[in-house]
Amino acid sequence: MQLPRRVPWAAISELEQICSWIYTDENDLDSKRLAINRLSAWRAITYLPHALESALSLLVVIVQDSTQAASSSHLSLRQSYSTAIIRLVNGLVDPLQLGAYARSIASIAHQLGLPPWLVELRHAATHEDMPSIELLREAARESMVWLLHNYFLPTINPSTVPETRAPLRSLEPVLKQYKTLLKITTRDASLKTQYKPAILSVMKDVERWIAEARVAANMTTRQLGWEANTSEIPGDSEAMDPKERWALERLCDALLEKGALVPLSRKKREFPADNFSPPTFSVLLWTPLLHHLQDLHSDFLAILSGRIMSVLAAENAPTDGTSDPSYDSCLARWALWCIRAWEEDESQMFDLRKELTVTLLQSLGHVGPTSRGSRKAATALLESLCAGNPQLEAALATLKTLSNAGSLTEWNPEDMIIMDQRLNTLLSSSATSRSSKPWTDSPAEPIGAPTSETLPGWRLLGESSGWRPCPIGVHCATI
Repeated sequence: MQLPRRVPWAAISELEQICSWIYTDENDLDSKRLAINRLSAWRAITYLPHALESALSLLVVIVQDSTQAASSSHLSLRQSYSTAIIRLVNGLVDPLQLGAYARSIASIAHQLGLPPWLVELRHAATHEDMPSIELLREAARESMVWLLHNYFLPTINPSTVPETRAPLRSLEPVLKQYKTLLKITTRDASLKTQYKPAILSVMKDVERWIAEARVAANMTTRQLGWEANTSEIPGDSEAMDPKERWALERLCDALLEKGALVPLSRKKREFPADNFSPPTFSVLLWTPLLHHLQDLHSDFLAILSGRIMSVLAAENAPTDGTSDPSYDSCLARWALWCIRAWEEDESQMFDLRKELTVTLLQSLGHVGPTSRGSRKAATALLESLCAGNPQLEAALATLKTLSNAGSLTEWNPEDMIIMDQRLNTLLSSSATSRSSKPWTDSPAEPIGAPTSETLPGWRLLGESSGWRPCPIGVHCATI
């Protein structure tokens, strides 16, 4: 559930009024001053979203430029314009510059739909000669138009804005490149030093992809980091960013595709006979990347095992013969590998094994021993999870007993005769209840045990019963 966030306006109509002051007439300076005064008042009492903060800075410079004498120097205006544009671009990009490895500002701006030349102008104003006043004025107008279409209109009336999904590049080429490099170093250990920089580069690319996926999550929810700067609000913290979870889930889905954690060739899916583990060569290939991701994202293994559980416990398993039992079995073994790796980390306080075992017990509680496909692999995983734990083994034994009892039950003609007798009894009881007419004005019967001719239920009480009427909620004691 998304927590409520604080906004400076009491009603959305106030933000709509500011939008009309700014954009209705470009030459109406009085309306722009009203917008400046309102935004300044809001900033004095609460934190402004970055969009409104940038709009206020740009409006102040635009009004100043329109009222300043033509003979005066443009140096102060150029500095003010440059500062406002720099803060607009940096405020959009910096909150999305997360992760262990930095991304270019241009790539983040491209995902946000920000005009590329504004990013170049921001770079020039920061590190090179200050742009001309004409170029800065055009940049200010372009920035205000971008804020109108990306903040004001979606916030005032979200239903009128079409849903957009930011482009997210495929992770498959990166994973293939990683697998190729690890195959080389796994088969020849003497090449590890030579290929170490290339492997680290691929891992950095995976982390940059996660950052891109977080931006895509922002674009999907149309938030773009417009919330107030929560890092400045004391005591405001969350356990895990939902956008990061969304990005990690997309990464896990790519890892669960055939050819990644699960080898594409079925001949390579040879499992160890002594334990419930994935193929040995696959473990050697993917362990460095999985440990690397777990070090950077403390919940990665929990999310990966959870995605595997959702695949194995899916209700809509294919029944047309296209199912792949070895694929399901390999996923189940990877889930147990994730749980074992999670338990090796002593800093983890969450009992992942118990949580996933309960999830499987609930999902497989109504499935008998004749289950096939992914359900069969999930059952094997459940048995491996419960091994060695007396409480979990007892729960699993109860589940097997109930499943076996349900599978051995068969209907026969005698059962149908018993069901017909029970149905006739219920129908006769219903007819007797309707004929008694308990809600008529017939003389009330005294309180007592029901006879064999009447059914227990509602009945009208008379004065002899000792009951007295009283208002609802008031207890009237019998005197």
